[in-house]
Amino acid sequence: MTRRFELLVFDWDGTLMDSAAAIAASLQAACRDLDLPVPNEEQARYVIGLGLGDAMTHILPGLDPARYPDVQARYRVHFLERDSGTTLFPGAAEMVAALHGSGHLLAVATGKSRHGLDRALAATGLKSYFHATRCADEGHSKPHPGMLLTLMEELGVNSEKTLMIGDTTHDMEMAHAAGVSSLGAAYGAHAKDDLLGYAPVACVDDFDGLRRWLMQNA
Repeated sequence: MTRRFELLVFDWDGTLMDSAAAIAASLQAACRDLDLPVPNEEQARYVIGLGLGDAMTHILPGLDPARYPDVQARYRVHFLERDSGTTLFPGAAEMVAALHGSGHLLAVATGKSRHGLDRALAATGLKSYFHATRCADEGHSKPHPGMLLTLMEELGVNSEKTLMIGDTTHDMEMAHAAGVSSLGAAYGAHAKDDLLGYAPVACVDDFDGLRRWLMQNA
């Protein structure tokens, strides 16, 4: 069977892992701990997937960058407290295994740190299925196309045969900048109408819809 795409690049949080709510709540708690302005739910969800500097610029525009590590440290404390209750979307592990078995190259492009992604991959048992991964602390963060360009070069796949799958406009914008098709996951951090503004090949409403689309069309 001829595959439409050779390389499938997944965002992690909010796309494979049901963690958007935990991330937003942890960010709000970190700001509260430090007596900083607390972002509302929409603001906190907007920065999911961005690197630390870009996230801080958006939600705390007047904050001295020297204090960014303090926010990051408090965020990490709160996220780790919630981490044990954070799981993959039902069916995600089986879908990744099936796509791997069908011969697709699989990768992750995430706003997580390398330490955070490695921990998540080990905890979920998915590490062996991904041929390459890139994190925000290894170069440019989303929406810069650097992660996708690096993954395509590493795996020897061109832009026409690559699909970026994500739940935020940062994922969609990164794909557009890299000349790559995108698939929107409207069950994660950002609203469906915002994802559709980037003209993805499809935009699904739930994880089962994502699984069906990829198994039938990718």
